[in-house]
Amino acid sequence: MSKLFSPTALGPLQLSNRIAIAPMCQYSAIEGMATDWHMIHLGSLALSGAALLIIEATAVVPEGRISPDDLGLWSDAHAEALDPVVCAMRRHSPIKIAIQLAHAGRKASSQVPWEGGANIPPDQPRGWKTVAPSSVPHAEGEPAPLELDDEGLARIRDGFVSAAKRAHALGLDAIELHGAHGYLLHQFLSPLSNLRQDQYGGSLDNRMRFPLEIFDAVRAAVPRKMAVGMRISATDWVEGGWEIGQSLRFAQELKARGCDFIHVSTGGLSPAQKIALEPGYQIAYAQRIKRETGMPTIGVGLITESEHAEQILQNGEADVIGLARAMLYDPRWPWHAAAKLGDQVVAPPQYWRSQPREHMSLFG
Repeated sequence: MSKLFSPTALGPLQLSNRIAIAPMCQYSAIEGMATDWHMIHLGSLALSGAALLIIEATAVVPEGRISPDDLGLWSDAHAEALDPVVCAMRRHSPIKIAIQLAHAGRKASSQVPWEGGANIPPDQPRGWKTVAPSSVPHAEGEPAPLELDDEGLARIRDGFVSAAKRAHALGLDAIELHGAHGYLLHQFLSPLSNLRQDQYGGSLDNRMRFPLEIFDAVRAAVPRKMAVGMRISATDWVEGGWEIGQSLRFAQELKARGCDFIHVSTGGLSPAQKIALEPGYQIAYAQRIKRETGMPTIGVGLITESEHAEQILQNGEADVIGLARAMLYDPRWPWHAAAKLGDQVVAPPQYWRSQPREHMSLFG
């Protein structure tokens, strides 16, 4: 058996293999509501043979959306819109389903990528005033966000808790808190975006305080059998910013609070980032966090070949491989990986006739 197709666990979440579909924004919701696009998109991925599917970044309050077309879970109506999609996946696939709960902070109110992705000023149609730890814009020329006060922090904390409870009521298996890619929780962590002078800014302990409060509140809001983890950016790729040493401290704090897994990415906070892209360019960060904390770790970053994914696992650099763009390009990536590695993968019986003659045991 290959390591890629061996079972593992993220806390209480038992996985049949080590392939996770990382969250990918679709910018196809209507006022935060799931649409038939989500039924088609997520339904297709649910049949992929991966063990875990993480639903895209889902806003916990309206102003937390990256774009006006982002998915949301800030009301019962949003849960009702998502429920048929979840039920359809449950009927036809054994895949475990998680959701990434998020707040975009100062990177909210943006155009969708295929329209350029630029910030939409609050005085323009479909735009709104963004919020952040400090009144520092993400990029030059963008409107400065509103610095969050105690009331704003409490509203966001309550939003995460309410969304987590809805995720549990939907029967989802896990929650991933989005603390990466320059969004709100990452903005609190990084000294480049957090210039506060109160208990939430300055020292590392203070900058970690609000993201840890969010984790504690969500962990307490759902049963222990529901896994709760966090995605982080291990480095800003900018001198003087958030970096791996601080990420290790943060990961240790999360582990002490009962965090079930950590999903290790990088970057996204500053346009000044300088990233040397290559296959697996983020895996070294996942490896170090896994080695020094012992926390179950999802590794990502331009991993497209099954042999590469297998080697990462064999080397102990991560526990699970997260795939995003590679899965959009090839929604049957796990099938093809199992064929290359001489292993087996779960497929729906309606598709058994597609099994290649040279891989007659591929679907068991």
